[in-house]
Parts: sequence; structure tokens; C-alpha cells
Amino acid sequence: MGKIKRALNLADIGRFRFWVQLLFFALLVYGGYLAINIGDQLPTFGCVFEEGRGGSCYLMGFQHQMATPWSRLFTGRGIGVLIGLLTFFGFFIIFNKAWCGYTCPLGTIQDWLTILRRRMGIRDSEYSAAVFKRLKIIKYVLLLLLILIPMAIGNSFFGLGKLNHDFGVPFCMVCPGRTVMPLFIGDPSQLAIDFSSLTKMVFTTLGMLVTGVFFVGSFLKKRFFCLFCPMSAFHYIFHKAGLLRLIKDGSKCTKCGNCYRACDMGIRAIAEDLESRNIVKDDCMMCLKCIAVCPEDGCLKASWLGATVYEATAEGFYKRMGDEEVEQ
Repeated sequence: MGKIKRALNLADIGRFRFWVQLLFFALLVYGGYLAINIGDQLPTFGCVFEEGRGGSCYLMGFQHQMATPWSRLFTGRGIGVLIGLLTFFGFFIIFNKAWCGYTCPLGTIQDWLTILRRRMGIRDSEYSAAVFKRLKIIKYVLLLLLILIPMAIGNSFFGLGKLNHDFGVPFCMVCPGRTVMPLFIGDPSQLAIDFSSLTKMVFTTLGMLVTGVFFVGSFLKKRFFCLFCPMSAFHYIFHKAGLLRLIKDGSKCTKCGNCYRACDMGIRAIAEDLESRNIVKDDCMMCLKCIAVCPEDGCLKASWLGATVYEATAEGFYKRMGDEEVEQ
């Protein structure tokens, strides 16, 4: 057992993550062609507008469910809403926020754009701490809107019940997943403005603008879209129940800053917080790169059901640094 644990701690987590991301990208984008469907309540993006998908994001179904009139929540429809939420929760607790770091197709595309930028010799863009703090609020605003708008329509709050069905899934209409994911099966049909109604014209125009911002922003800044992603905000509500944990022993931290510099989301607290044992923050995607670059034995570790699966060690740190120098 000791040899297995040592081998895991010496492993190249970046290479492992690359292959896991590729596997899930193929599954979620092309799995449908092999009759694979792992559900419509996934805590990661697998867009329903992409016909070859092997599973799809819960946010679309969630928005439809939020439009359920309150009077029907105490009928069989309410049971369906509850089952959908519990299924989402069941998927989520297995991997916690690693659904963002390892399985999300939109996240994988952003990582590919980062690889391209680096090979072109273009440096990362960075946010100041103040800007970072302000921008991260946006994902909670989007999450609130995708709940409240369908709810207001379904229950005729503020006279919004008269709005047509096009308002029923407001986030999906502007989400870059709707326009980007179908491209990987050769379907550019979502890259268009729909003039069939004023509502559709407005939403599809916004969707095109967001798609452009997605590509430009993700090319210049690591995991740009993740900072605004309402799915990430949804995750954070339940993250303490996740079986996969990212744990920090602050007494072993020397504040070297390696973890912060390696973090694609730019989370300063991973280096500066010496008090919290559960170090998962709202923007964390649990990629575990922070563990890989930590030189202090046992300072950072990932555990699943209380058992350590990956841990910072000085030996692992120096081996990975040596391997990087050889590759360069």
C-alpha cells in the first residue's frame, strides 16, 4: 500500500487530468452516437443543443422546473422536480467541484485555448484582487436570474406570466455551450441570429456576443468563462457535502505562493488562508494542480471518503519540477 501511495504522490497530475478531460469530452460530445446517455441532470456542461451528446447539463431542466406553478409543486410534478434535484446532487457529491476541472467540455476547450496561447508565446492576462472580487459575483447573479425569471413566468409574478416560452431558459439562450458544442459535430446552425420573434432575436444576438467574448477571453485568460459560470455557483452551495475534499494543513504552509501561481482561477486564499482545513473556495475547480506544486509534505491533499488519494510531498514536487526541465 505504501508503494501505491508513493507512486500516486509522484504522479504527473497534469498528464492524468489531460487524458481524463479528453475521455469525458469524447463521452459528453459523441457518446450519443454509441447509445450512451448518462443523464440530463449532470453537474457539468453537456449541451442539449448538441445532438451527439452522451449526457447533458442540469441547468436547462432546472430552468424548466423553476417555471412550475407553485400549485403544481404539491402534485406529481413536484416529485419530478425533487427527483431531478436529488439526481443532480447525487452526481455532484461523488466528485465535488472536480466536475469543473476534469469533465466540463467548455472547461476543456478553454484549457486547449490556453495551450495554444502559450505555444504562441503570449502571456496570461491577470486580474487585480479587487477586480477578481467584483467579477466573481456575476456567476451568483446569473444563477439567481436563471431561477427567478422562469419562476416569475410560471407563477405570473409581476405580470411576467404573459411572456412567451422563449424566456423559459434564459441562461441557455446566452450560454456559449449552445453555440460552441454543436460545432464539434459539424453543426454550425446555432451560430446564427433567429429573427422569428423579437425575443429570439435579442437572445440569439446576446448569445453570439457572449460566444465571441468566450473565445477572446478564454484565449487571453485561463478559465475565463469559469469565473462567470452559474454552474460553479450552484456547485458551491453543495460543496461541503462532496465526498472528494481538498484539505490544507495551515501549520505546514510556508506561504511560498506556488499554489496561487499554479491556480488557473487565481485564488489567493489557497496560499494565504492558514485557518481553513477545507480549502475549496467558490471558484475552485479542484484540478489539484495546487497539490502538485506544493513542496511541503502533507500541507495540501485530496481525500475521498476520508482516505487520502493524492498528497503534497517534497519528493513529488522535485520529481515533477525535474520532469518539466527535461521536457523543456
